[in-house]
Amino acid sequence: MAARPARRDVLRASAVLAAGTLTAVGGARPAAAAPGDGDLPDVPGMLGDRRANEVWYLLDQATLYEPSQEFTDAYYALVALYGGGWDNTVLNTWRRMVTSPEYPDDFTAFVAPAREPLAVMSRVQLDVFDAVYRPRDPRLVRAFAEFGQGMLYDPRTRALHIMTGRPPGGYAVWHVVMRAMMFLGIDRGRWAAMAPLNAFGCAVQLTADPDQENVNPPLPERTVWRLAAHWLHRNMRQLDAGFQSFPYPQQP
Repeated sequence: MAARPARRDVLRASAVLAAGTLTAVGGARPAAAAPGDGDLPDVPGMLGDRRANEVWYLLDQATLYEPSQEFTDAYYALVALYGGGWDNTVLNTWRRMVTSPEYPDDFTAFVAPAREPLAVMSRVQLDVFDAVYRPRDPRLVRAFAEFGQGMLYDPRTRALHIMTGRPPGGYAVWHVVMRAMMFLGIDRGRWAAMAPLNAFGCAVQLTADPDQENVNPPLPERTVWRLAAHWLHRNMRQLDAGFQSFPYPQQP
């Protein structure tokens, strides 16, 4: 996962290519194989997009339920550096520093001791995405859209794939961790391409305010399009500004 320059033109193209992905967001339904999905086995009772379910399932397995020893060691290295609530410590420190004249140098210095564990976390997460999607795959738009709407039910976990919490502050944490990895030169281009999708997913979930226990009806397609058109065009400075409003990105 070598660092590459950000290519926002690809993200702009994603907003257009999302036509093929968002048209099927008209409601949760038994997952059906889409073109290119033949490598994923059917899961009876699954609701929502099959590929989107898979990526969030694998991400949970790799980072929460069945993490490798390397990932576990990386997590506890961050705990040793920043305490048990290391994620909130990093988030709150970023919020203090992001408006300072010294930003991003001050924040980069703050996270520099965490470069090694963050590199492990980056590799583990990107390996999951790469197992299910191509880098900068336009289908990721649908993955974040259905995730944010609470439309993905997975019988393997007997639960929804959704960001928990009201409001779902995990999106802000992920944004700041992405920024830390970018400033440290860890897969910079990959995370620069992922950051607008994360903000888009957060905006979708804040708009939908889904039930976090049961499958939800979709938002109007026009609403999802409006959010995609706004957030998938944001540059890093604009995304930083959006996440300064705790715990929400500023809505269009």
